Amino acid sequence: MRILGLDVGEKTIGVAISDEMGWTAQGLETIKRASKERDYARLEHWVAMYQVEAFVVGLPKNMNGTIGPKGEYCQAFAKDLSERTGLPSHLWDERLTTMAAEKMLISADVSRQKRKKVIDKMAAVLILQGYLDANSR
Repeated sequence: MRILGLDVGEKTIGVAISDEMGWTAQGLETIKRASKERDYARLEHWVAMYQVEAFVVGLPKNMNGTIGPKGEYCQAFAKDLSERTGLPSHLWDERLTTMAAEKMLISADVSRQKRKKVIDKMAAVLILQGYLDANSR
């Protein structure tokens, strides 16, 4: 079963895919947000290409565990995506994933300009990998 992992932001959506066994996550792309229709069409492209059966959407919680406006936005996005595709969406706590992705890229000596292009895709990988690891136990 393939799962699509998403790091949803206002300007971009980081996209990652699981392997068929559900063990590892690989980055696919960073979608530059244009319109709701175009964004969903791009995600539907990946669903068809990889025969995706579910989504994992990063849920940005506050450090105290509460859900703020960005979290509510991601919840609504996940709900809309499920309604549109008929596939389940699972929310996954994404606290500090972007910071972890940034640290990984810095330690790999990736330039600031290149980091900016792939940071959301890397965050999607970390979100999906966290979900896969938690559910493999």
